[in-house]
Amino acid sequence: METTPEENQDQNQDTKRISCFECCIKCLGGVPYASLVATILCFSGVALFCGCGHVALTGTVTILETHFSKITSDHAVLTDVIQLMQYIIYGIASFFFLYGIILLAEGFYTTSAVKELHSEFKTTICGRCISGMFVFLTYILGVAWLGVFGFSAVPVFLFYNMWSTCTAMRSPVANITSVDSICVDVRQYGIIPWNATPGKACGSTLGEICNTSEFYLSYHLYIVACAGAGATVIALIHFLMILSANWAYLKDASHMHAYQDIKTREEQELQDIQSRSKECLNSYS
Repeated sequence: METTPEENQDQNQDTKRISCFECCIKCLGGVPYASLVATILCFSGVALFCGCGHVALTGTVTILETHFSKITSDHAVLTDVIQLMQYIIYGIASFFFLYGIILLAEGFYTTSAVKELHSEFKTTICGRCISGMFVFLTYILGVAWLGVFGFSAVPVFLFYNMWSTCTAMRSPVANITSVDSICVDVRQYGIIPWNATPGKACGSTLGEICNTSEFYLSYHLYIVACAGAGATVIALIHFLMILSANWAYLKDASHMHAYQDIKTREEQELQDIQSRSKECLNSYS
């Protein structure tokens, strides 16, 4: 039974649809979802830490200059340190943007689905060394970010103490005889020197500080920045597990390739011996 041109055209379209579907399935199978999730989490954590930390530091300087250290020379060192930390934040954001992309690319090239698409894929000593270097570097960065996470909790603790003191003063349950006797002295934390004036805030002045937008915004931004640092630590731990698994896979793949090469050479030698023996038998006959 002969088919009409329209039926042939429909069959060709169905074949193209099936081939496109199979291609999409292969492409989706080649995506390293674990590395993708870790990259998104890393970018989100670093963005929260850098963005919120930068704004919170600016608000902290404003609060200190307005209420705790009105002489510029008393907090000049602190201002320089905060500016240096803001520049470091710029560097951290740039570095982790590039490092996250590199780790994501490394995840693409070590995914088993990609290796199935490229059957000629073979591991090299250089590739295994690069994967091992990423494991070591990610481990060092994870330990460093644990320190950053702990350091970012310090301003949260300081702002929480001030906020809880203001809340206690406004509480009707608290039995406070003199509100002016309740003070917060930031000099005891080493933020500003002991000769800074006034150096502390008491009573109604402390209540006004807690009601300012700079205090409210900085306090919550420090909390978000601390959460971002924690998310970055989790992302780096996730990356470390992925990289360790990829490195182990590359190591096993290299051993498998070496075994296959030896097996292929032995089979070739055996075939050569058999062919020579047949030639000798034929010559004798």
